[in-house]
Amino acid sequence: MSAVVRYTLVKGDLRIEYRATTDKDTVVNLTNHSYFNLAGQGDILNHQLTLHASRFTPVDAGLIPTGELKSVESTPFDFRKATAVGARISAGDEQLHLGRGYDHNWVLDSGGGKLAEAAELYDPSSGRVLKVLTDQPGIQFYSGNFLDGSVKGKGGKPDELHSALCLETQHFPDSPNHPDFPTVELKPGEHYHTVTVYSLSAR
Repeated sequence: MSAVVRYTLVKGDLRIEYRATTDKDTVVNLTNHSYFNLAGQGDILNHQLTLHASRFTPVDAGLIPTGELKSVESTPFDFRKATAVGARISAGDEQLHLGRGYDHNWVLDSGGGKLAEAAELYDPSSGRVLKVLTDQPGIQFYSGNFLDGSVKGKGGKPDELHSALCLETQHFPDSPNHPDFPTVELKPGEHYHTVTVYSLSAR
């Protein structure tokens, strides 16, 4: 497989464009694992998150999706309206226990296939806003549950628990093992092409 990733920065928008071709049948599901803290310090628990997703993919003890597409209704996974990341992160929910917080894939209501807003993150303390647009069908929200200070981030500061989060656009994890998930198979002659935009602004 041959893959190319192109980054384009225009004003406050970072556009990431992925392309790939292959000479044999293979699977491909490329994403970006950048960490964000819009306050620039402290933790991200007061960041307000909106995810345009009515379902998510529950995981097993190994954090691998079970194959179920579960409604977020009446669960701590409902971010259809802006909600503080930390508001329900300690709720007595089995899925949160398994991930030590949020480390799950959400099924975007857009369905993928065209560029659409997937998420919005807002930090009330700084007024900074991050919008995520993608043509992918899913987004992985990771709340920095395994950061323990052993790795240093920007400015040499240790990355502590919940000091940053990730919003990773993608097809659903473990898709080859779940026929009901959108396919990630790429065949010779086909062209993998997907776009994600991280748009930064302020209120």
